[in-house]
Amino acid sequence: MTREERLLAAVIDAVDTLVDDFDLIDFLHTLCDRSAELLDVSAVGVMLEDPGGALQLIAASDEHTRLLELFALQHEQGPCVECRKSGRARLNIDLLSPVQTAPFPVFAGRARDAGFRVTHALPMRLRDAVIGAMNLFDTRTQDLSAADARVAQSLADVATIAILQHRTIAHANQQRAQMHAALTSRIVIEQAKGILAERWGVGVDEAFDALRRYARSHQLGLSLLCRRLIDGQLDTEVIQHP
Repeated sequence: MTREERLLAAVIDAVDTLVDDFDLIDFLHTLCDRSAELLDVSAVGVMLEDPGGALQLIAASDEHTRLLELFALQHEQGPCVECRKSGRARLNIDLLSPVQTAPFPVFAGRARDAGFRVTHALPMRLRDAVIGAMNLFDTRTQDLSAADARVAQSLADVATIAILQHRTIAHANQQRAQMHAALTSRIVIEQAKGILAERWGVGVDEAFDALRRYARSHQLGLSLLCRRLIDGQLDTEVIQHP
């Protein structure tokens, strides 16, 4: 495929994030592979911010130990950390330059030991939200052109959209599950207060109040209490009669 066709393929892959059974990790690994090919660099990795604010590697084009160690170092220092904080790309960082690597000397030393000479970091952002960074490594001393930098940022944007879309779907699924659980609980409560009202010969409101008082005084969830009553695991005689 031509370069344009490979770039288009990466974008088309991102469209698949709209389906529920989408495999995010597999997509990001594929995107890293495509990015390494398109940009003619030695390795690519995607790092995301965890709930504690630290960057964690989520996918890479290369699983060699030395490369993974470089990503692990970027919990505290490295071009991805700088990029995430500023929201701006850090391009054409010469790993042999003490001036350019001054903010992250340990990372730069390890990168040189691993055979890399140049690194780049691109923000993964949507509007003002920066959720991580894409990190590029090259064993050759060559800069990204302006055109390549635009392609690299486009690929980082594709990764960002895929991740945020995945989170949206996961959140929607969670909300649906919570709604289903709430509706199920409501049905259980209705059944339980109906059973209790019939046994006592009282109204359903009085039965419901009695169930709530018992649940609170015994530190039980109302739904759990009602489920036990329905399943015959709770003797209604222990509930205080209104």
